[in-house]
Amino acid sequence: MADVGGPGAAALPGTDVKTDLQTLLELLDLEKIGDGVYRGVHPRQVGSRTFGGQLLAQALIAAGKTVEGTTRDVHAVNAHFIRGGDVKKPIDYHVSIQRDGRAFANRQVTAVQDGNELFVMLAAFQDFGKGLEHSVELPDVPYPDALPPLGDHFIGYEDRLQMFVNALKPIDMRYANDPTWIMQGTGERLTHNRVWMKADGELPDASIYHAATMAYASDTTVLDSIITTHGLSWGFDRIVAATVNHSIWFHRPFRFDEWALYATESPVAAGSRGLATGRFFSMDGLLLATVVQEGLIRHFPKKERLAT
Repeated sequence: MADVGGPGAAALPGTDVKTDLQTLLELLDLEKIGDGVYRGVHPRQVGSRTFGGQLLAQALIAAGKTVEGTTRDVHAVNAHFIRGGDVKKPIDYHVSIQRDGRAFANRQVTAVQDGNELFVMLAAFQDFGKGLEHSVELPDVPYPDALPPLGDHFIGYEDRLQMFVNALKPIDMRYANDPTWIMQGTGERLTHNRVWMKADGELPDASIYHAATMAYASDTTVLDSIITTHGLSWGFDRIVAATVNHSIWFHRPFRFDEWALYATESPVAAGSRGLATGRFFSMDGLLLATVVQEGLIRHFPKKERLAT
């Protein structure tokens, strides 16, 4: 169901400390400030600009609020990133109702801050129906229980990867291959990336929260295969990266508090941009969602000076 209820992000029993997943759910608890306008805030752990996954997730929740009470679930989002967001200020999401049909609904969401458009997203909702079915196969990788948690990969790299170490981590991630910074040390090059992911705790039952949390997670690791194709790594090589556009197609109902394999690869990089594709698979091999992201990727070898 596409109903959007409150996430109820309470603190851990016996403590005032919230988990990172509870913080994410609070970020998704948007405030309605006008007709079709919803306000989102930033977490305490932020980078230099608004994380793209946060924009995707909050915009999806805002769109979902306008299809409450129907059986239509989101099946596609197509987003363009226009400006970087100020992490010290809230963001307002303006939802335009483009169509409400019998089985379909279409929305446009524009993220605005200080009168400037940061991000525009089209979202499509549909009643889930039966029809022809086929998909590609789940890659042959170890299952998540056999893989170390993300934190184990940071040991010894804390100084180089402070941005990652200090970031909000509402998603439990288990790499099925070495992450970029470890491959950089071994000289390995890899044209794909495989990471098991799920919410780091239980999500509300409403399907929109599972889609929004997957959207949040989909903006992590997706560009990795672009740089590992060239033997580069975050934290070691001077790389400027920013999302230009991001699309997700949701193929079937799922719960994102259950493991899903995010299998990504990069078919092309050219013109200072790189394209990455990703697929989310359930543990039993069902293709849940497909992702395509185009990112600005600029590499400055050490002999060159970073542009200002």
